Amino acid sequence: MRVLLIGGGGREHALAWKLVQSPNVEKLYAAPGNPGMALLKKCECINLNVDDLEGIADYAEEKSIDLTVVGPEAPLVAGLADVFKRRGLPVFGPSKAAAQLEGSKAFSKELMAKYNIPTAFFKICEDIDTAKAYVEEKGAPIVVKADGLAAGKGVVVAMTKEEALEAIDEMMGDHKFGAAGARLVLEEYMEGEEASLLAFTDGKTVVPMIAAQDHKRVFDGDEGPNTGGMGTYAPAPVMTDILRLKATELILKPVVEAMAKEGTPYQGCLYAGLMIKGDSVKVVEFNCRFGDPETQVVLPLLDGDLAEIMLACATGTLDKAEVAWHDKAAVCVVMASGGYPESYEKGKEITGLAAAEEDKDVVVFHAGTKEAEGKIVTSGGRVLGVTAVDANIKAARDRAYAAVEKIAFEKNFYRKDIAWRALKR
Repeated sequence: MRVLLIGGGGREHALAWKLVQSPNVEKLYAAPGNPGMALLKKCECINLNVDDLEGIADYAEEKSIDLTVVGPEAPLVAGLADVFKRRGLPVFGPSKAAAQLEGSKAFSKELMAKYNIPTAFFKICEDIDTAKAYVEEKGAPIVVKADGLAAGKGVVVAMTKEEALEAIDEMMGDHKFGAAGARLVLEEYMEGEEASLLAFTDGKTVVPMIAAQDHKRVFDGDEGPNTGGMGTYAPAPVMTDILRLKATELILKPVVEAMAKEGTPYQGCLYAGLMIKGDSVKVVEFNCRFGDPETQVVLPLLDGDLAEIMLACATGTLDKAEVAWHDKAAVCVVMASGGYPESYEKGKEITGLAAAEEDKDVVVFHAGTKEAEGKIVTSGGRVLGVTAVDANIKAARDRAYAAVEKIAFEKNFYRKDIAWRALKR
């Protein structure tokens, strides 16, 4: 089996790491890939313009690719899967119409309202005056979301009315997120604890994965601005077996059925960001791909052949695939560039990577690195995801931090309290 993987971040490194473990995968092409992926057996990093959808499909045909896996959301929202399906090429990832679940928060909320899928009350606002009037009427706390893709940054949890009005001005008035903020979704503030539940689906069968919990805030104690995620762990104890079943039956299966009824069947990885309070579970957001950094802890716990599972999703045969999980825990600590999530310097040499991976239960996933003059240097805000697997969360966490201490680059920082909620329980 020859596999093409689109993307080059930490999520894609984790996908590549798991895919090459499949005895059925003889070759993996990663576009563009990263220096960590380049070290994997069977993996070759290639230069493809990931904005040229037809060009990617041409390459897949030329190389006789058996399965293409799309990592990031942007090519899916742009319609990459449609180009592949039109040519009869197997692809793991939803169509352009189905990817609206992430590409448009308004679409997602209206679908949930229509099919009674539990989520926060909301209002869709097409202009700045309507949005501000709604905030004046409802007060705070309130959540302000840009409708379109904003690289995970288009959400403001406003604890005061002033913060909400400022967010509206930035998104709609100052066009902070460009066209993504031309329409806003205003939501009630939900209290509780968040968790991420991902699922494999072929459009009919839905197979949930192990629940993970991400740490969005940049500093210890959940202080500071939101980031793309400073670390994560799985399984998340807040998502009990009963709640996972409830989320599957009340949210994951109904949304896949709803998409099919709407004539936009959903196939690939469905990511549900969930708010849990007591025994209630509600949708915060849907994403149309694997989460980052959730993938870095979920896939190491997968006891199965990822390539075969993904091919089953792409070909409508997921009901025949074997999906099982190791009875262990995984913790990922993100090492970031000083200044992230605001401005930061690039090009800092990274040392200690091989030493960190001397532990066979540790994998260092590259997220923002590149090779320069034979050295690995920083090239992003989130640089590395140091992941460890062990019998339980505490042991995995200790192992991950022991590995982190072996790695160095100038001005690096990381949270020291990853998985604190799980340990507190």
